[in-house]
Amino acid sequence: MSAHAIDGKTLAEGLRASFKARVAALAARGRRPGLAVILVGEDPASQVYVRNKVAACEAVGLFSEKIVYPADVEPATVLARIADLNADPKIHGILVQLPLPRHFDEKAVLEAIAPEKDVDGFHAENVGALAQGNPRFIPCTPYGVMKMLEANGVDPAGKEAVVIGRSNIVGKPMALLLINAGATVTVCHSRTRELAAHTRRADILVAAVGKPRFVTAGMVKPGAVVIDVGINRLPPEEGGKLCGDVDFAGVREVASLITPVPGGVGPMTITMLLANTVEAAEREAGR
Repeated sequence: MSAHAIDGKTLAEGLRASFKARVAALAARGRRPGLAVILVGEDPASQVYVRNKVAACEAVGLFSEKIVYPADVEPATVLARIADLNADPKIHGILVQLPLPRHFDEKAVLEAIAPEKDVDGFHAENVGALAQGNPRFIPCTPYGVMKMLEANGVDPAGKEAVVIGRSNIVGKPMALLLINAGATVTVCHSRTRELAAHTRRADILVAAVGKPRFVTAGMVKPGAVVIDVGINRLPPEEGGKLCGDVDFAGVREVASLITPVPGGVGPMTITMLLANTVEAAEREAGR
């Protein structure tokens, strides 16, 4: 029996619709949520991501400010702008689109964002709060994954979970969220020996490795929930289409639930960015 494909697009649309009422309530009190997005350089993928984020903000009634700098801008200029945004009462969330050009200290830029406006959840203070089980902001992609599990009746408590990938953006916070939800978690990466021996134990398998169709049916426990975070473009000789880190066609015949690419985790990432921005505005209004 083929696994049920989790429809991230429909779930994201429902969540975004629910945000509109919260945004309207804040706006009625003169507290319209605002998100500032900083883009440095002309990376085509980053430009698409930023454009989609700004459009999503406008669709739910958020105020958005897109700030674009050339690739050779001095880091001090960007840091000064972040300081201004930290002090701007109209801005409740600040996002710096990654990656940054090589002459930037990425860590220093992320740490310059006020923790209460760090809607990506990358500031060390927010990472620490997540590790303690009391997050202020949850990184958007793992947050979206947890919402997908919740919406499909998957309770991680007591389950074996395996995360492939240990990035600060997805792998590590994903593992922390699953631990906080009561799962027994294994994090696998490029140094992991006998990877399939780990993945075949997983009741919940999250692939965030950045390699097209890396996870095959033989690596998956029958009946597992498989979450594919990867977004890869196949070479022209293979059709040039987008695909995930999971061999969808093969794994679907083994798993019970699986996320497609596109249309799975991707739509949830921007949705949870909106959620974090609205939550930031609600906290500020509560103060």
